[in-house]
Amino acid sequence: MFSKILIANRGEIACRVIQTARKMGVKTVAVYSEADQHALHVQMADEAVLIGKPPVAESYLRGDVLIKAALKTGAEAIHPGYGFLSENPEFVEAVEAAGLKFVGPTADAIHKMGLKDAAKKLMEEAGVPVVPGYHGTKQEAAFLAEQAKKIGYPVLIKARAGGGGKGMRKVDNPADFNSSLESAQREGQSSFGDPHVLIEKYITAPRHIEVQVFGDTKGNVVHLFERDCSLQRRHQKVIEEAPAPGMTQEMRDAMTNAAKNAAKAIDYTGAGTIEFIVDGSGELSVDGFWFMEMNTRLQVEHPVTEAITGTDLVEWQLRVAAGEALPKTQDELEINGHAFEARVYAEDASNNFLPVTGKLRHIEFGSARIDTAVQSGSEISPHYDPMIAKLTTHGKNRREALSKLNKALTNTHVAGTITNVSFLISLCNHKDFGNGIVDTGLIERDMETLIAKEEMPEVVFALAALEALKLDLKEPLSGWRLWGEASHKITLNIDDEKTTKTIILNGNQNLTVFEEGETLRLEEIERSNNQITATLIQESENTSIESKQISADVVSYQGADFTNSISVLYEGVTWVLNHPDPLSQAGSEEGAADTLKSPMTGVISQIKVAAGDAVKEGDRLGVIEAMKMEHSLIAPRDCVIAEWLCTEGSSVESGAVLVRFEESEQE
Repeated sequence: MFSKILIANRGEIACRVIQTARKMGVKTVAVYSEADQHALHVQMADEAVLIGKPPVAESYLRGDVLIKAALKTGAEAIHPGYGFLSENPEFVEAVEAAGLKFVGPTADAIHKMGLKDAAKKLMEEAGVPVVPGYHGTKQEAAFLAEQAKKIGYPVLIKARAGGGGKGMRKVDNPADFNSSLESAQREGQSSFGDPHVLIEKYITAPRHIEVQVFGDTKGNVVHLFERDCSLQRRHQKVIEEAPAPGMTQEMRDAMTNAAKNAAKAIDYTGAGTIEFIVDGSGELSVDGFWFMEMNTRLQVEHPVTEAITGTDLVEWQLRVAAGEALPKTQDELEINGHAFEARVYAEDASNNFLPVTGKLRHIEFGSARIDTAVQSGSEISPHYDPMIAKLTTHGKNRREALSKLNKALTNTHVAGTITNVSFLISLCNHKDFGNGIVDTGLIERDMETLIAKEEMPEVVFALAALEALKLDLKEPLSGWRLWGEASHKITLNIDDEKTTKTIILNGNQNLTVFEEGETLRLEEIERSNNQITATLIQESENTSIESKQISADVVSYQGADFTNSISVLYEGVTWVLNHPDPLSQAGSEEGAADTLKSPMTGVISQIKVAAGDAVKEGDRLGVIEAMKMEHSLIAPRDCVIAEWLCTEGSSVESGAVLVRFEESEQE
């Protein structure tokens, strides 16, 4: 076994590898960019090396610098994690040429499976079923459009390099083909340095089921069963599970045998995943699945496989890379129970899931396996993927595992940035998903319901008021000389709207809120750290609502704009209220309609109109890229472009003014 390894990655996967290496007695070397100097993976490793500036092209993609760091620190092997250089055959060759071991497959295997068109041809030759489509080399737009017509709409345009949903566009209408092609090619070029695409038939009710495979240098190949990753948004996985719901033994045998044949066809070593697209329009059928692609690395969702098989796949990777045989044979592997993984991201579901930045002022997770690289005080950087954590739960059956996931998410409180936790909870409570009826279109079909914002409960205001007033709950509330039992008006901003209510502080740890003939009382209030419990009683003029016990997690912090913010986690939903400083004056919004501000921190990748151009409401003005996604800049009304305050390639902050408008002549 190795005595020391370098981890050529960052974030939660770097922390994950360090945990297993430490358990095995292997020392670790972390690498970091200037933006990551205080990151958790840097703190956890035995030593760390600075490799460059924040942009990945100037740090985590610099293979030569990574190899030099490994040699300088005495590392014997490099673990690539996932993303970055994990599926780059040239990097593997360079690692081996330097006398180091690469913890993963051979360069030849990565090359064979790295380009989707070549991989599909290879799989056909190995007898693995593939999706109908065009996988050739001709890339003229007119030719590809003709191929799409022959295949029949809807079709899927896919970048042949890379993965993770990048460079992938579903096209329902021939009129949209060219614009979708341009977008996929542009994203393929920016993400993988390769604009080449292939065209495939889009399966109307597809499921995404993948098989974990593992090979060693002794010629052994095993599978560790399947994962269902059908719950996706923009081709990116959201919640994964293992095993797949509705899976029959006949179907499992067919898929796992095909996956093992695929791995054997390229003499595969290490961890890999064979991804299949499956017809989900009815019951699973052995002639209703097709090879989609192979990921020649460890997957983000590997914890669900570890949970149901009782294995440590990172340990397997290290042992195989060190020349050992696989720790288990196929006969020794079996499924135990069910597991789910949910990916918690810093993103705004109500604003088209735009990634957001921010400092994590408070973070607390519910009971689950937590894979993360952040802690209270960590920054969500605009330079990298905005994942906060992965929550994995395991139960004796699917219902129990899903119930545990729902509870873990409900008790997860992140303050300082917006997250997708409420969205994930909505998915857990989705009737079809709960019953195991799922396909990759579920989220898109039910998006409006899944992201619907509920009305804030009145008790949240009362809890925030308690925090804003900084009351000492160890003493009777009426003992406060400043307020006594007299009424007190408190103003809190909710979604930029001021709300003022009357608060009465009574004795015996009681608080009352009055508003328009209704009374809300919190009695027997107790607090332990951030946790507040109380008896809630709500009354109106004609009815009386029975009292109930409540519990909430409440924290306050100073935001980036120096506002006093209060974050309240109540019944699974996090609400943020701002307590304005009465001496401060809000900035004027006058003239805001004459400008377009950046919806996120990112890079302006394209400007489609020039100063002086007249545009219509809804016209696409340009494109901004950040955190592995593209966002269109849209004209808010009919107007004329007065000037751009940025250029293509420039970095911009969230809220920065990008474009100034002026009225068109006809107005």
